[in-house]
Amino acid sequence: MKISRDRERETKRRFDLHTEDPASSELARDINRDIVLELLRRRQPIARVDLARLSGLQRSTVSLIVEQLIEERWIVEGATVRTARGRRPTMLSLNADLVILVVDVRPNHAVCAVVDLNGHFLSRESVPIAAGAEVGVARIAEVLLRLRAGLERKSFEGIGVSLPGRVEPETQQLLWAPNLKWQGYDIKAALEERLGLQVEMDNAANSCMLSELWFSRQGSLRNAVLVTISEGVGAAVLANGQLLTGERGMAGEFGHIPVDPAGPLCNCGERGCWEMFASTRAVLRNYAEREPGKLITSFTALMSLADQGDSHAIAALEQQAVWIARGLRMVTAALSPECILFAGDITACWQRSGSIIQRELAARMLTGKPPALIAIGDGEMARLRGAAALVLQRHSGYHRSTASSSRSVQRDHADEPHEVFA
Repeated sequence: MKISRDRERETKRRFDLHTEDPASSELARDINRDIVLELLRRRQPIARVDLARLSGLQRSTVSLIVEQLIEERWIVEGATVRTARGRRPTMLSLNADLVILVVDVRPNHAVCAVVDLNGHFLSRESVPIAAGAEVGVARIAEVLLRLRAGLERKSFEGIGVSLPGRVEPETQQLLWAPNLKWQGYDIKAALEERLGLQVEMDNAANSCMLSELWFSRQGSLRNAVLVTISEGVGAAVLANGQLLTGERGMAGEFGHIPVDPAGPLCNCGERGCWEMFASTRAVLRNYAEREPGKLITSFTALMSLADQGDSHAIAALEQQAVWIARGLRMVTAALSPECILFAGDITACWQRSGSIIQRELAARMLTGKPPALIAIGDGEMARLRGAAALVLQRHSGYHRSTASSSRSVQRDHADEPHEVFA
């Protein structure tokens, strides 16, 4: 069947011919399922006939896929629509009663929530976890059990966990997390045993990138880098529409590349890593050096001081923005992305810091204009939605291959405001 060039670009998927069989009928079914599910997600409510028209697939193929998705509870049938003639089409939507438990793990606390298939939050609760892996995971499990008990009428598909470290894709074990120190503890097995649901885990930056690809409608992404700036600095890389994980999931650790050999000692063991100048911990340390007698323990409190005109708080935030731009030179020189997305605590002060980062980055480009810089809103929300996207992508059949888990998609409108510097 002939498909328009725009539609062909929209649904095109890149394959590794060394690992995938291009003639596989199963692969073709997966691709068709991906197309239908994504169109339905973006256009809901939508009729089967419109899914067939927009996808270029035969109506019989669409009907088989829709019936499978209904049977698996991903989508539901709704009202019928009156038409001038012919059968009344039944509208299809994502199942609002199918939800996901999600966790955003930070060095000292975790945020637990329930998210539906459209990215809407039904409940949320924070829990301290500084006591160590076993106690921390037990506390997380208690909160998740409480959240699930409060939504008895919902069906829970699984648990998504966003972590401040790197997760080995094959084993789903925390491989490296210098700010968390939970390596060696089987987080996945502990949560699955307590809740009886399948657990999917990944790095916070990768999770945020998946959140943008699944839930956002800001436009197509093919070559982008997402940088998370909170207690640490992490990054996710999207190249030619594919999320790059690298050997054992370690790709994207720009935060642990030294930018000043004489700088402070990082938790990774090196001195002067980018994280030691660009993270929220760094800006709090900077302020403490400027105001030795004044104890400020949170980034939010520091921003409040800056808003009140505290010159030292303003200077510390400005210096953080300059260091962020200096580190971005590594990103632009190495990867040349079309845009750089920002998640985490930095988005809370983007109005103050964004223009500084843009100006300093423009002065450090090898050639040409800098990429667009986009703050993707509430960093905590992005990480939680990203944890949900982990479950959605791995359980729904959507982009089953880890190596090609992100496909460029043209989107129509923004779900939430994004601040952009171009």
